[in-house]
Amino acid sequence: MDIFPDFGAVGAAAELRSIIGALMTYVLIFAVLMLIISAVTWALASSNGHVQTATRARIGVLVAAGSTALAGCGIAWANFLLSVGSGM
Repeated sequence: MDIFPDFGAVGAAAELRSIIGALMTYVLIFAVLMLIISAVTWALASSNGHVQTATRARIGVLVAAGSTALAGCGIAWANFLLSVGSGM
């Protein structure tokens, strides 16, 4: 499946493409870093018996996974919005 936004439907398409690409890159980099840090913290806290820290680290892992999924769906969402905008 090839999902990619139709940037020809809006003005200043090149700028929009570069902004979306840069934001997606930053979101994915920070989400992966947060996932790694939270997973290591969760493992260390669980092995040492720190229940509250392990719970907070587990929440960090879930938030990082959720933000990665939302960032991955961002292109499909932008494609939908651009197609709705060009149809009006």
